[in-house]
Amino acid sequence: MSRTAPRGPYKPGRIRQKSEQRILSAATAAFAQHGFTGASMQSIADAASVPKANVHYYFKNKLGVYTAVLENILGLWDTVLNDLTINDDPAIALCRYIDAKIDFSRTHPEESRVFAKEMLSGAPHLQEFLEADYGQWLDARLTIFRAWIDAGKMDAIDPAHLLFMIWGSTQHYADFAPQVKQSLHAEILQQAHFDAAAKTVKQVILKGCGLAIASP
Repeated sequence: MSRTAPRGPYKPGRIRQKSEQRILSAATAAFAQHGFTGASMQSIADAASVPKANVHYYFKNKLGVYTAVLENILGLWDTVLNDLTINDDPAIALCRYIDAKIDFSRTHPEESRVFAKEMLSGAPHLQEFLEADYGQWLDARLTIFRAWIDAGKMDAIDPAHLLFMIWGSTQHYADFAPQVKQSLHAEILQQAHFDAAAKTVKQVILKGCGLAIASP
C-alpha cells in the first residue's frame, strides 16, 4: 500500500502517514514472528509504542492491519518482472530478477516471512488475489518465457518451475535465516553473504537455462 505524503508546510498528513507506517512496520514484525493468529492488536500497539486506540484509529481490526501488511508486501513483490517484454535478453532479465529477490530477502526479511506463513497456512487471506490478479500476472510472464524458448534464446525448460526454483532459492535467505546463519557460521548475514548467494543462484539457474551470466 503506497501513499504519497502531501507537499508544502501542511504537517498533519505527513504525521498521519508516519504514524501509520510505524504501526505497519510493527505489525509486520509481529505477524512474521507469531503469524496472523498469534499476533494481537495489543502486541502490535506495544511494538509500535502507541496506545491500542491509535491502531484502531487507522485499522478497524487485526484483519485490517494484516490486509494492509500483505498489500505492502505485494506492492514490493516481483516488481522487477512487471515490465518484462519478449524483446528483453533473458540472461539480463533473470540476473536482474535474482539480484532483486536476493536483495529483498536482505532488506525485507520480515515481509518475506509473513508471506511464507500466509502460504503455509493455505493462503486464506490471499485466495482471491491468487485466483485473479496473480494468475493473470504469472500467465503473462510465462508467455514471455515460452516466446524466448520458441525463439531459441534459452533452453526448453518449464518456465513455471523455473520461477518456483528462483523463489525458493532466493527467499530461503529470509525465511530460513537462522539455518543459513548457522550453516555459514555468521551471527549476522552481511552484504558479502548475499552477494555470494546471488552469484551462486545466478550461475546455477542461468547455466540450467543454457544462458551465460550477463556482464554487469
